[in-house]
Amino acid sequence: MHAPVPLKIGSRQVFAIAGPAMVANLTTPLIGVVSTTAIGRLDDAALLGGVAMASVIFDCLFWLFGFLRMSTLAFTAQALGAGETRELTAILMRGFIVAGLIGAALIALQLPLAAVLFDLMGGSEGVTRAAKTYFMIRIWSSPLAFANYVILGWLVGQARANPALLLQIVINLVNMAATILLVLVYDTGIAGAAIAALLSETIGFALGVIVCRRYADGGFGVPRATLFDRAKLMRMLAVNSDIMIRTAALIAVFLFFTAKGARAGDVTLAANSVLNNFLLVSAFFLDGLANAAQQLCGRTFGARDARGFADSTRLVLAWGLGFALVVAVLFALFGTALINVMTASEDVRRAARDFLPFIVLAPVPGVFAFGFDGIYIGATWAREMRNLMLASLAIFLFTWWALQSLGNAGLWCALIAFYVARGGLQGARYPALYGATFPKS
Repeated sequence: MHAPVPLKIGSRQVFAIAGPAMVANLTTPLIGVVSTTAIGRLDDAALLGGVAMASVIFDCLFWLFGFLRMSTLAFTAQALGAGETRELTAILMRGFIVAGLIGAALIALQLPLAAVLFDLMGGSEGVTRAAKTYFMIRIWSSPLAFANYVILGWLVGQARANPALLLQIVINLVNMAATILLVLVYDTGIAGAAIAALLSETIGFALGVIVCRRYADGGFGVPRATLFDRAKLMRMLAVNSDIMIRTAALIAVFLFFTAKGARAGDVTLAANSVLNNFLLVSAFFLDGLANAAQQLCGRTFGARDARGFADSTRLVLAWGLGFALVVAVLFALFGTALINVMTASEDVRRAARDFLPFIVLAPVPGVFAFGFDGIYIGATWAREMRNLMLASLAIFLFTWWALQSLGNAGLWCALIAFYVARGGLQGARYPALYGATFPKS
């Protein structure tokens, strides 16, 4: 163990992590665009619907286990801040074990899991058949995808954001290239798109292990007693389970939002889909800053550096607010033009313009929702984050219930209220948690 060295916190440290994370986020949607375009060229609506349905399932399923990245990042940053360099490798190995166990469980349960999920989705027979083909192949990538979450969290947790960015780009580029080759050149259909996803995760994992081996102090060898340290395993389990419940609540909000939009009719559903692209753009930047908060707050937490922790919080929120204001102004000025680019339907354009003010409002409360998420994860205040997310979910549902007579406008009001609740509740709780964590500050 080495003595922790106080970390000087400034904007440079924030963007050394946030910048690459933002770029990595921007490359991710290209996978969906390429897969949809490649399958769309086959001129079969059932195949296109199948890949869309299966992609939604995997997005939610894999998102549910995103705690593997978040907890690994936080524990790694805390160990780094505390000067526990040998613990870093143990954290990576524990993450791989958990990733492998979860992935293996999903593979073992693929048949009942597919039956339940596709029954809930309620697609046509042709769409469901195509989606199941994709699902049964891509599910085998689960252990690799989850291991890649661990690798990403481990690298970013050490502030090695550039190697993490390069790995993300490689995974995305391999996926896109393999999809084009298998689907359009070798005519393997929807199975080819699934194989491409499996191949990209495999190559990403292989390269990730090589990169991690380079940064592992003394190699991957970890004493059994250290690897299976009961106290640390129990802490990891508690944090992971709390983050998983928090993520499930977050997924529930967006699934509920989508379902209610769909019930309002095709035009409303399409308009909401167009506007969700605006939220996705702002999320790219805010999530990058949340990554910086996770690393910097985790590291200063591990070093017991109260001032550094407070500086990290202040800088992440300040820069996030700056980005949010710029994005909100751009949406207000150019939102209508962007809507016209994204859809040719005049009915959808009109509906989207009606709800554009909600998109202009969303980035500012989003700053505090994303920012405090990152801060809480870095400090592993996972139980509090879980409880406050559940409270935010309740506020979302109550707001929708109270305003459902307003139709889609009430649904958007509920989503804005959810953002406000997430950031507001965590912001209100922050001073007490900070005081308890750094009692002498």
